[in-house]
Amino acid sequence: MPELPEVETTRRGLAPHLVGRRIDEVVIRNARLRWPIAADFRTALKGQRIRDLRRRAKYLIMDLDQGAVIVHLGMSGALSLVAAGVPAAKHDHVDVVIEDGRVLRLTDPRRFGSVHYVHEDPDRHALLASLGPEPLSLEFNGRGMYALTRGRRASVKETLMNARVVAGVGNIYANEALFRARIHPRAPAGRISLRRYEALVTAVRETLADAIRAGGSSLRDWHHADGSLGYFQQQYFVYDRRGEPCRRCGASILELRLGQRATYFCPRCQRR
Repeated sequence: MPELPEVETTRRGLAPHLVGRRIDEVVIRNARLRWPIAADFRTALKGQRIRDLRRRAKYLIMDLDQGAVIVHLGMSGALSLVAAGVPAAKHDHVDVVIEDGRVLRLTDPRRFGSVHYVHEDPDRHALLASLGPEPLSLEFNGRGMYALTRGRRASVKETLMNARVVAGVGNIYANEALFRARIHPRAPAGRISLRRYEALVTAVRETLADAIRAGGSSLRDWHHADGSLGYFQQQYFVYDRRGEPCRRCGASILELRLGQRATYFCPRCQRR
């Protein structure tokens, strides 16, 4: 699944080509995504100018003259900018044609992504309104995490992946950040000290920043807007490395399940 670094990489790749451009046409080949694309989506976008392209958690928000488009890439979605006349493939479901003829194309083999046009402030939309602070913002901090988790019995990893606690920390990067902070993923969130939460917040920020610099992780179908691949997977400390030696101490990386998600950790470096 494209996570925050992949979505941010997509945003950075597309923004210079889209912001300030007018939308000339919209083509919908398959409206049956996670939620059906609204019948008025095409007419709502046509003729509008793209004022900004920003990210909230794992969502891309395209601010228009009036209203905005909220895009989630789901499990296998990708946005790419293609030249005019490039034929659509089987899983290319939506095209947004901008004024210079180029096409912003949504590809989604599994169709778990979503596209919504909203008239109101997109940050108040049901998909975004309840999200916690951005992990790269100052609102996300160790003291806040410590206060919020007092009395919580859920594991620290599940808590870190709770979008109401902090927005956009997915499975890959939760695994990697907990390793960097030397915290066992199964440790109860309510028992983590303030000092360790401060270390975890730093680790989350560093992990996400490193991943963005590397262009994210290219797993399965995901690629950048220009078709290139990310390479952060080459830097993983624990994710998807079960049985391999820890890069820090040499112990074998272990795997367990938390919240139905694969969880990887070093039994020697990470403690409860």
